[in-house]
Amino acid sequence: MSRIYPFSMSALTGALILASGQSLAGGLSLNEQSASGMGTAYAGRASSALDASTLYGNPAGMSRLNRAQVSGGLAVLAPNVDIKDAQGEAPGTNQGNMVPTSTIPFGYYVTPIDDRWHFGIGAYVPFGGHADYEDTFQGRYQGLETEVRVITVQPTVSYRFNDRISAGAGVTFNRIDGTLRNNLLTTPFGGTEDATLSSTGDDYGYGYNLGIMAEVLDGTTVGLTYYSKVDYTLEGHTTLSGMPAAAGPSTGLVDGRYDAQLDFTTPEHVAASVSHALDERWTLHGGAVWTRWSRLQRIDVENEGAQGALAVTSEDILFRDTLAVSVGASYQLDEQWMLRAGFALDESPATSEDRGVRVPYGHRKVLAIGAGWSPNPDLTLDLGYAYLWESDATVDQDNPTGLQPAYSGTFSTDVHGLSAQLSYRF
Repeated sequence: MSRIYPFSMSALTGALILASGQSLAGGLSLNEQSASGMGTAYAGRASSALDASTLYGNPAGMSRLNRAQVSGGLAVLAPNVDIKDAQGEAPGTNQGNMVPTSTIPFGYYVTPIDDRWHFGIGAYVPFGGHADYEDTFQGRYQGLETEVRVITVQPTVSYRFNDRISAGAGVTFNRIDGTLRNNLLTTPFGGTEDATLSSTGDDYGYGYNLGIMAEVLDGTTVGLTYYSKVDYTLEGHTTLSGMPAAAGPSTGLVDGRYDAQLDFTTPEHVAASVSHALDERWTLHGGAVWTRWSRLQRIDVENEGAQGALAVTSEDILFRDTLAVSVGASYQLDEQWMLRAGFALDESPATSEDRGVRVPYGHRKVLAIGAGWSPNPDLTLDLGYAYLWESDATVDQDNPTGLQPAYSGTFSTDVHGLSAQLSYRF
């Protein structure tokens, strides 16, 4: 019984999977660090510097900002999740819509130091979400609630080599915390009610972002941004309650609160893009993001003071590397208005064989529109709207121990996103 809890032993496991999911959807991994970028589905993010949010998209872009400026705003994500063809060894409901509407803030400040150097600092939410199924959810033994919050602060500098080439670098200070909860079947030990397993965990992690941006031809700019891996040692507590005493002697499943620890590394990713000005009004954008998800193959959680199956719990993740691509265009309607549109395709790192109810998401498509309004040279208001829909994602989880009844179903997800951002130049 060494793997009784493949998806449940702690927020240390589940929350980190969600928090690092650059290719996952439904409000768990987030692209919403810029309203101006949302309008083109983030195509050209690494090769354009529209405002101070370039600090995240490509820190080298700060060198293209002629004046000090501050940009800030928020995005609202409203997901809808339907569950179809659900089957399981235990009875229950399948209402879906377990991901609530979320609000995601961001803010940046960038200023020139001299003719070559720029400094900036940004705060944003790269990952986060809250999936909370109904208490009678049929798959509650595999996962009932998952919440994760990540906040990043990034001080950054850039250097302009000449009129065409610049480079930038930033250090990321990341705070992650999460909560995970699910039920366990107690009937094998004479119980009549489910046991509850809940966990919390948190840590700080440090990484860096590097970027280079170059105008290779008049009107054509390319950019490359590298986001480093981040190492965490997540510490927290695992609490087991409602387990019959008869379970303890043979399995070590004893009610209590246990200190828990997990060493975990989030994968690095690389973003490349190109922006080409066709004329004074039209600009075309293209981009791609590669993420090294194959780093996540297996996770081991240590629970201090626990015995038997609770002492060390393991989970096979078996993620694969992913590629996301996007295209977009912007149109300068007049001196005050810029219009934008874009489309993106994004792979899921999980296959049908390895997907679970905590991350029941498939390949996604994104259609976006946006606009920027500048009533004067000092002020710009950007708005973006994106509609995300996913291919149906099949979940099929077995019951190797008898305590987590098997569950299968098909999840269908779509998300409406709206973002607003105000930029002021000094």
